[in-house]
Amino acid sequence: MVADIAYLQQTQQEIAQLEQLFARQRSAYRAHPMPSAEQRVQWLNSLAELISSERESLIKAISADFSNRSADETILAEIMPSLHAIHYSAKRVKKWMKPSRRSVGLAFMPAAAKVVYQPVGVVGVIVPWNYPLYLAMGPLIGALAAGNRVMIKMSESTPATAALVKNLLARIFPEDLVCVVLGEVELGVAFSKLPFDHLLFTGATSVGKHVMRAAAENLTPVTLELGGKSPAIVSANVPLSDAAERIAFGKTLNAGQTCVAPDYVLVPKDRVDGFVAAYKEVVQRFLPTLKDNPDYTAVINERQLARLKSYITDAESKGAQVIPLYAEGQGRRLPHTLLLNVNDEMKVMQDEIFGPLLPVIPYDKLEDALAFINERDRPLALYYFGYDKAEQQRVLERTHSGGVCLNDTMLHVAQDDMPFGGVGPSGMGHYHGHEGFKTFSHAKSTFIKQRYNAARMIYPPYGKAIQKLVYKLFVR
Repeated sequence: MVADIAYLQQTQQEIAQLEQLFARQRSAYRAHPMPSAEQRVQWLNSLAELISSERESLIKAISADFSNRSADETILAEIMPSLHAIHYSAKRVKKWMKPSRRSVGLAFMPAAAKVVYQPVGVVGVIVPWNYPLYLAMGPLIGALAAGNRVMIKMSESTPATAALVKNLLARIFPEDLVCVVLGEVELGVAFSKLPFDHLLFTGATSVGKHVMRAAAENLTPVTLELGGKSPAIVSANVPLSDAAERIAFGKTLNAGQTCVAPDYVLVPKDRVDGFVAAYKEVVQRFLPTLKDNPDYTAVINERQLARLKSYITDAESKGAQVIPLYAEGQGRRLPHTLLLNVNDEMKVMQDEIFGPLLPVIPYDKLEDALAFINERDRPLALYYFGYDKAEQQRVLERTHSGGVCLNDTMLHVAQDDMPFGGVGPSGMGHYHGHEGFKTFSHAKSTFIKQRYNAARMIYPPYGKAIQKLVYKLFVR
């Protein structure tokens, strides 16, 4: 009982501190509402220097949180795209900030019109555990490029990385510009209730609904980067070695703990055995051993490991054929596993997997595969493997997803010049690159007139001859 009271008091104290931080950022924004391009570039360059200089400490912290995370995966999937995004934005901030000239109708001349891109104010960012650096840096880069103040809530599931990111960012940014918040679920709930000028959440769809409800109380605009069951389609003609290799890369990266990882694979019925053999060969070539292999990323924690194991048990009990690609696991290193003969009664086909399990589903013709996808929630990503351009176009036209890769997986996310976001249950809104700048900016319509006012012709009293002429010219 005493421990409960102490915990409650600590939580209330943390929430009070959270509200104070927000107030400081809001006040700082009001004092400097339009940072110059030079200032924003300086912020971004400082961030790039920090990430580069602290690369090793970031790799170690993330690996500690996972119990083992491949150093190369952290470099490729977190550090490199963060640096690329910074350099891309820093080069273009000045251009993005320029007002966009718009046309004025003849009836309203003489006048001018433009759209001015103004920082929205204080931006909140809620970060998940699977890519704790990149999914903090990506929104931060966009928000800073747009001239905002930023509050970041790191995941409680990555405590080492969260503490390090907090300490590192405090070196280069004052708290009233960028601050990192650490705490458990209760603090995350309080965070989502703050009256941000924009709130970006990355995480599960179920949690995203709660975040959106909380934000709605303040009419806070939200960008929700959620998940879903992202399908991969293997065509009737693509070489199986090509498809298997690229799908395996997307599924083995971070042990499948990626929101855009392939969640299941649709394979022509007569090619299933060939795909299974090709996929197994590729995975074991990528990762020849599981035990003590530094390249073999572990599942983030015991709770997630138990969830994934329960999916395997559930599927097997309901008739699935389970094909582990390694004899046994080690600690939280879970063997990559294929599942055949799956059905919709199994949890592995109901929930986003978010781990190294891959159901393989046979289909007769492409239309059947597309129907299978379209009967389900719109996913965050879709992957098609086949070199026939007409067939590629059919897939693009007849499916909905946040993004698409043709003959690859996940790499669309790393393209700085493309928006990233979901659709329907997989999310709303976009960020990255120019889209990120626009997401975190208010596009203010600005209509400009000087001394001469031609609009006086349409002012009351009505019925004047000049008004009748205006109607003849413009009301038609």
